[in-house]
Amino acid sequence: MEHEDLVRRIERKEAGVGVIGLGYVGLPLAIAFGEAGFRVTGFDTDPAKIRLLERGEGYIKYVPSQRIKEILGNRFRPTTDFGMLKEMDCIIICVPTPLSKYGEPDLSYVFNTAKTIARHLRKGQLVVLESTTYPGTTDEDLRAILEETGLKAGENFYLAFSPEREDPNNQDFSISTIPKVVGGYSPRCLAAAKALYGAIVVKTVPVSSTRVAEATKLVENIFRAVNIAFVNELKMLFDRMGIDIWEVIRAASTKPFGYMPFYPGPGLGGHCIPIDPVYLTWKARQYDFHTRFIELAGEINTYMPYYVVQRTSDALNDRGVPLRNARILILGLAYKKDVDDIRESASLKLIELFLARGAKVDYNDPHVPETRKTRRYDFRMSSVPLTEDNLASYDCVVISTNHSAYDYAFIVGHSRLVIDTRNATSHLESPKVVKA
Repeated sequence: MEHEDLVRRIERKEAGVGVIGLGYVGLPLAIAFGEAGFRVTGFDTDPAKIRLLERGEGYIKYVPSQRIKEILGNRFRPTTDFGMLKEMDCIIICVPTPLSKYGEPDLSYVFNTAKTIARHLRKGQLVVLESTTYPGTTDEDLRAILEETGLKAGENFYLAFSPEREDPNNQDFSISTIPKVVGGYSPRCLAAAKALYGAIVVKTVPVSSTRVAEATKLVENIFRAVNIAFVNELKMLFDRMGIDIWEVIRAASTKPFGYMPFYPGPGLGGHCIPIDPVYLTWKARQYDFHTRFIELAGEINTYMPYYVVQRTSDALNDRGVPLRNARILILGLAYKKDVDDIRESASLKLIELFLARGAKVDYNDPHVPETRKTRRYDFRMSSVPLTEDNLASYDCVVISTNHSAYDYAFIVGHSRLVIDTRNATSHLESPKVVKA
């Protein structure tokens, strides 16, 4: 009866939905549920975020404040009071799953959140994990913590995993138009999760278990990581051979079957692609399995910032300028174009490497006016303006993120040397430009 009642309440949009973690995944998800007519409570430990949301103000570039204002009040309330979890019918976990300083999975955010939920867990609630993780986290670790209450998953409460498929600033897809993979601990758990997500997405994709759903997310991003490593390795090879990798990719892309283009860059960025492979390789060791192919791809992608620094050093030396004490301007701090997300950005690694070699480094990013402290970096820098005089004052400008707002003809025209890691200047012919 509890299961049928929960599904009925979801279908009528009478169920209270709680989203824990109001970051790049959680906030858009909470808004989507609010816009669909649900009563949504957003939970976060950061009081500053909550204060902004209470004023109807956003802090993520591609989430307009107007969307928050339209649902604030009756359909959306942000809070730091986790005691309100007991009022929720459905609880969705969207907290970070980073790597530790030793390069291993760090599930402390998930486990601490689970312990918080357990203090308020009641019969009939649905708990869904969206945070990327290795197979077994939901039905082993998360379930164990929640069942310490004496309640049983699949009987007294419902447990599921549904990986996020958020692509920041993608104009072609949104939460509602991307099919949602859902795996439940039991058939009843799956039915409840399907009903919940079916209310906001165009299509749910049910799978046989939470482990399959967890593995699906890893496969999606490892596929990208491996193929990016492939073209990154070819870029380094073709540079030595005097072949333009970008021209090769354009030509290969004309094949209407059996080929999908991937593009090289200064390194991997974002929360998923640099991290997801590590979660699977770590878990694989428990099965006495060595994921050599995935780990090799990781080595190549990790090396790319070092390659860019070496190419920059060589190009400066050709012009009689040593890297030590050279003035370098990084263009783009975000991990991808036209967003303000700097998580795992290769630009941060580039800054670290250039500083370690004695260079003087600044950056410009129209979407990131100031650096933010991350788990690894705290540079405390501000974006410098792109003026003629400013560009001319740097020994080298490194295009790390190819934002649409950049006028590359202007940048090349007023710079002494440009290191282009994104093929952003392909339409220009200038001896000032060096591909890297």
